Amino acid sequence: MTPHEFLADRFQVHRPHLKAVAYRMLGSLSEAEDAVQEAWLRLARSDSGDIGNLGGWLTTVVGRVCLDMLRARRSRREESLEERLPDPVISRADAADPEREVLLADSVGLALLVVLESLTPAERLAFVLHDVFGLPFEQIAPIVDRTPATAKKLASRARRRVRDTAPKPDPDLSGQRRVVDAFLAAARGGDFTALVSILDPDVVLRADAGPLTGMKVIRGVAAVAGQLATFQRMATSAATHPVLVNGLAGLVNTIDDRLISVMSFTVSDGRIAAIDILSDPDRLAHLDRTHLEP
Repeated sequence: MTPHEFLADRFQVHRPHLKAVAYRMLGSLSEAEDAVQEAWLRLARSDSGDIGNLGGWLTTVVGRVCLDMLRARRSRREESLEERLPDPVISRADAADPEREVLLADSVGLALLVVLESLTPAERLAFVLHDVFGLPFEQIAPIVDRTPATAKKLASRARRRVRDTAPKPDPDLSGQRRVVDAFLAAARGGDFTALVSILDPDVVLRADAGPLTGMKVIRGVAAVAGQLATFQRMATSAATHPVLVNGLAGLVNTIDDRLISVMSFTVSDGRIAAIDILSDPDRLAHLDRTHLEP
């Protein structure tokens, strides 16, 4: 085995972790892949013999690359992920996938990713690297050109925003599924009372149909329950399949095996606190569906 091949093998061991870091930072699977690939290129150009902790070194590099990408996105005034849903990761409800479990460990539902997108790039990096992946602030500080104390403050501000804004999903997946099944039954039956009974009073619905219409946001139980006719049409005109969306109970809707929507539910304290619906045809066409195959 050549030194280059040996280094590539070592890098592959860390790839799932690096993609998980990048996905939380960017909310985009394709951009996460780009960030990981850039980390590999930098490693291949470096003197790897001087790297003591390869995993820590690579995590730092990916963090720096993602920070640059977030800043570039803002400076070019590109479409913000606050104006569209992050990329969903869908998998079968009855099968485990070790690689995807690494990608989605520590609860990274779409509702949380939407909140992370509202943070500044430096806040997001400090929160993700410290609170999610346990990097010390001494290691985070140089990435954001701050002192460790300031990096700690960035993470603290981000933590408060996440705590105050992102609903915490119930840990029991079977309980989540029961609530989602009740939603589906209420939608199919056009049962307004049943629907209201499983919605949190402050429920938020985000529906992303693509760039032409933008992301529609509806807040509050009355307004979301008022979409019952739309839910009923979706539930009765398409084949509905239970899946996991970013590790949480969700649904995919298909017509003639064509994916028409992905629905993610955040169930908190036994009620639906957030519903995220992606129905953008272009983005759906590029989703990886291989993990849904029997």
